Amino acid sequence: MTALPVPHGTRPDRHAPVVKAPRRLLAAAVALALLAPGVALAQTAKERELEARVAQLERMVEQLLAQQEQTSATVADTRADVAEVRTAQTAAPAAPADGKPRIQTSPIMPSANAGTTFSYGGMIKFDTLVTDTSDGRIADGGAGRMFYLPATIPVGGPGADGGDPYFDTHAAFSRFWLSADHVTDGGDKFKALIEVDMFGGGSANLGNEESTNTHGVTVRHAYVSWNEWLAGQTWSNFMDVAALPEAVDFVGPTDGTIFVRQAQLRYTKGPWSFSIENPETTVMPFGGGTKFRSGDNSLPDVTARWTTKGDWGHFAVAGLLRQYKLADETDTGASVSVSGRFNIGTSDDIRYAVNVGQGIGRYLAFGLGTDVLADANGDIHALDGYGAFVAWRHAFTPKLRSNLMYSRAEFDNDRALTGFGVTEMAHSFHANLIYSPFPKLDVGAEVIFGQRFLEDDREGDLTRVQTHVKYTF
Repeated sequence: MTALPVPHGTRPDRHAPVVKAPRRLLAAAVALALLAPGVALAQTAKERELEARVAQLERMVEQLLAQQEQTSATVADTRADVAEVRTAQTAAPAAPADGKPRIQTSPIMPSANAGTTFSYGGMIKFDTLVTDTSDGRIADGGAGRMFYLPATIPVGGPGADGGDPYFDTHAAFSRFWLSADHVTDGGDKFKALIEVDMFGGGSANLGNEESTNTHGVTVRHAYVSWNEWLAGQTWSNFMDVAALPEAVDFVGPTDGTIFVRQAQLRYTKGPWSFSIENPETTVMPFGGGTKFRSGDNSLPDVTARWTTKGDWGHFAVAGLLRQYKLADETDTGASVSVSGRFNIGTSDDIRYAVNVGQGIGRYLAFGLGTDVLADANGDIHALDGYGAFVAWRHAFTPKLRSNLMYSRAEFDNDRALTGFGVTEMAHSFHANLIYSPFPKLDVGAEVIFGQRFLEDDREGDLTRVQTHVKYTF
């Protein structure tokens, strides 16, 4: 190390510590150099410890923030659900005035007018039939095997034999209907109804009884009404449905009954009703044989009806005017029907109908006769026909009742035109017992005896025992 210079003319003090100060600085620097790594190491460990604690705190803060966000979302969802429930409660309709619960409060017909009422109903009907015919068997799958149809009673010669009785069972007359009713603010009443059953003309139309017992859906009624007006298919205005007796069979006194459903335009005012209805002419060919329908009518059938009713029952008179047409040949005819129901006390009533007319065949007994007869020249002539029935109903108890019926139809055939193989007359007797163990549930049994006579005096007999279980809803 070089000594510090001494200024000229100055004599240095022999005892002054000139060399010791630098040495102390050097020692201090060395000591600092030796201590610095330890200090640095100590500061680094503390920093790491602090950093770890800061990271831990940051994670805790992040968890708390996540929990807070989740809680906020749950609270928001809960508030939304509460608001939705309150809105639904506010929009819900008031409780029904009758206090009865409703299955559905939302509209079942969203396209209908506001305030439209929808209704649904029908019945399940299970029939069993054991039939014995004297002169042959009714064709399997035909309508005559499913209900009493006098035109299907076999008529043979002296040696004809119907064989053993035969058994049938079906549910083809089960049905249901749909209806929409609406009343406007002005008081106009509208109704649309459609009703179908499973008859389909007999089980032979779509299938057989081998596997599935298929039956076709049959349109019974399909109409709309507006106040006094009705347009669509329903019972003919010439028919008195209210006079029909209660039967286990589909109709009961078929022989003397007017039974037609068809398209029509009807106007009803008080006790009066008038209609124009779908026409059709049934023709017996010259010399007899199988009748056929012409489909040539150019004018509708026209009807008028007057009805009066009270606690005693009802009484009705109806008239029918028709045009008959085959190709270019035409004829006309008129018919009258008188019918009603007369109550005898609270447990008995009498129901009846008398039907007479020219060309009444299509309307009577499911077309037992024809409307017109054709001659050798192709001209047509209206056939006179007559039909009637009477029935007595007696209620033994509120749950048990019975019905006795007699029915008859006759036709004035011109044998020179028809020959001797056509139906001259048919009649039947019915007796039934019906028990209702519960409301809307009927269990019944009916005995039927019917006969069909031809112009040559041949006749065939039918004896049938029929039961049913019917539930109406």
